[in-house]
Amino acid sequence: MAGTDEDAVAAEDDALYVLTAVLLTPAKFPSVLGDDYPEACAALGLPPLADGYGLVLGQDGDGARWTVVIDDVSLVAVAIASWDCGMEYDLSPDERTVVAALPGWPLAVAVAAPGVPAPHDPGPESADRPPLSPPDTSLWGPAQRRLGADEIAMQWAQWREQVDDADFPVPNGGSGSVGGPGRGSEETEEAGAEEEAEAGHGAAGHSGVRRVLAEVRAYVDTPPPLGRVRSSFAPGDARTLRADGPGWSLVARTDDIAFVLLDEEPGEVLPVGRGPELPGLLEALDKMAVRPS
Repeated sequence: MAGTDEDAVAAEDDALYVLTAVLLTPAKFPSVLGDDYPEACAALGLPPLADGYGLVLGQDGDGARWTVVIDDVSLVAVAIASWDCGMEYDLSPDERTVVAALPGWPLAVAVAAPGVPAPHDPGPESADRPPLSPPDTSLWGPAQRRLGADEIAMQWAQWREQVDDADFPVPNGGSGSVGGPGRGSEETEEAGAEEEAEAGHGAAGHSGVRRVLAEVRAYVDTPPPLGRVRSSFAPGDARTLRADGPGWSLVARTDDIAFVLLDEEPGEVLPVGRGPELPGLLEALDKMAVRPS
């Protein structure tokens, strides 16, 4: 999604040519920046306001990268929705809505403004803080793991068809069963990128998955930081659930199974069968999850 060539907002007394924008709210934030909303805000040096922010990424007249933070969340939401539908939208926030102008970009942007120098970080004389830069996703780690979970949530049908329910062992009273020869290992280079699936193994009783399910269950009794559990639209009456924690991410459909990714299992995607308890756990998570307004 990108703005038109004419889109511009004021940033440090210079025009900013808008390239894209993202939401930073409790229900929807770039998960590559953190496991929850406060952590994502901290990555940008922002307080976690309840209503959130809109992040406008662009270049100034010299080609320098800037991230303009605004508090008009609805304006950015409308712009993103319009761009996603292939429509032009002039994203020009009122200067009174600008919270901060931060040097650099916190996310990778594949496009550049025409007619200005190539994207580069502004010089130290132009900013009072080090430039933002995208998290390193070249190696498996928290950022890569969260991007992988993003991809599963966006391409659920593609991932689900790789898992045969017959591969799950017969439930024995656990909160869910990790698939036997589950097929679903993936290493994501960046959000939305094409991925090449490799055969992987989910092991019944996987200790890492047991730990994740225990931590997720604890979220129901003791709410975690805002945004650690999110619920979004899914076909039918289902919801897509996303939960994150230290070293792990979980993606599930309330009417189906779940997938777990672990920092200690590079590139592996572990399917979790419904079993006797997973449905109830997912229902409880959905009730406490943050939802888009």
